[in-house]
Amino acid sequence: MKVRILLLSIAALGLASIGPAAAETTLNVVSAGDQNMVDYVNNYLGPKFEQMNPGVKVRAVGTGPGDSGSQKIYEKLEAQEKAGAPKWDVDVAVVHQRGAATMVENKLLMKYRDQVKAGKLVSRDTAKNALGADVDGYVLPMFHSQIAFAYNPDLVKTPPKSFKELEEWVKKNPKQFGYNGVKGGMSGVGFVMGWVEASDPGMRNMFEKGPYDPKMKATIDKSLESLKAFNQYVVMTPGNAGTLDMLNRGEIAMGPVWVDMFYTWMSDGKMNPKVKLELPAPGLPGQPMYYVIPAKAEHADLAKKFIDFAESPEVQADGIVKQFNWYPGIDPQYVQSKMPPKEWNKLFTDITPADLASKGRPFPLSNYFTDIVEGYERVVLK
Repeated sequence: MKVRILLLSIAALGLASIGPAAAETTLNVVSAGDQNMVDYVNNYLGPKFEQMNPGVKVRAVGTGPGDSGSQKIYEKLEAQEKAGAPKWDVDVAVVHQRGAATMVENKLLMKYRDQVKAGKLVSRDTAKNALGADVDGYVLPMFHSQIAFAYNPDLVKTPPKSFKELEEWVKKNPKQFGYNGVKGGMSGVGFVMGWVEASDPGMRNMFEKGPYDPKMKATIDKSLESLKAFNQYVVMTPGNAGTLDMLNRGEIAMGPVWVDMFYTWMSDGKMNPKVKLELPAPGLPGQPMYYVIPAKAEHADLAKKFIDFAESPEVQADGIVKQFNWYPGIDPQYVQSKMPPKEWNKLFTDITPADLASKGRPFPLSNYFTDIVEGYERVVLK
């Protein structure tokens, strides 16, 4: 009964300490993000790691989707730091960019990247920069997600290659493009971010790398005025899944979606198999989820071993790409050789690794991100 109560407490809180089973070392993994993140560790990654490390039990709990999930992990670590706990009961955490930046700033994470072999397999800027914050050495991307345009080629013979082309396309094809604004899911938020950055190439670098200048709000609002005009020709969808659903039913011909969700729907038979992807210029944002190790993790050495295993090309190929349709956290060239061409091409046919490198953008700095969302609500929705 005591064990049952403990497990229920863990499930309810997502942050409670996890008592190790007798004669076992329990590696505690706490993950922000959707439930599939927790399932990936408990059902796939954990059992494989346990087979390789007798006497180790991997146990993952979730703290919920979005930045609020990462915030709960931050608050847990901060509380243990303030309490002076010599060891913390989170060994590995999976967090968003904003959460990682906050934790690094408050010295709650261990700098471990150079201590694992997989650290040499990552060259993308996302391993060093998180929304403008320097996280170099403290993080390794578990995977990369990406927003792209999905379109039905029966209805869109020549998809727009840029935001400018899209602006003209919707006037000729009213109510055929749909997105979910800034409240129904991050695919819509990412589209808005991409729109603002595309409207003024000169400010793109500032948005992504800083410095932050509050005077840029006027420039943002000007861009959002053009988006308000654009919205007259589009359909507002009810969310990330809503955009995919309307595409599948033919209610819209094109819209921004998360690539991993798109391919999962495709694999599950929930999406018209003819629908394709396009990544427009100058790009759309994506984001990684990060593996991090708390500064005073009880099992720090085991945590490094676990992350090194999770980031290996074999696991990235079979788990991250093949099973979950995520883009790999490590550089794609290390993963391609570990996959059959058919499996690899399924994910990289429409959007190539070169497309991702040139048009896969980070989200803007946290302050600019907030300015754009608040500007949308003030300018576009008024």
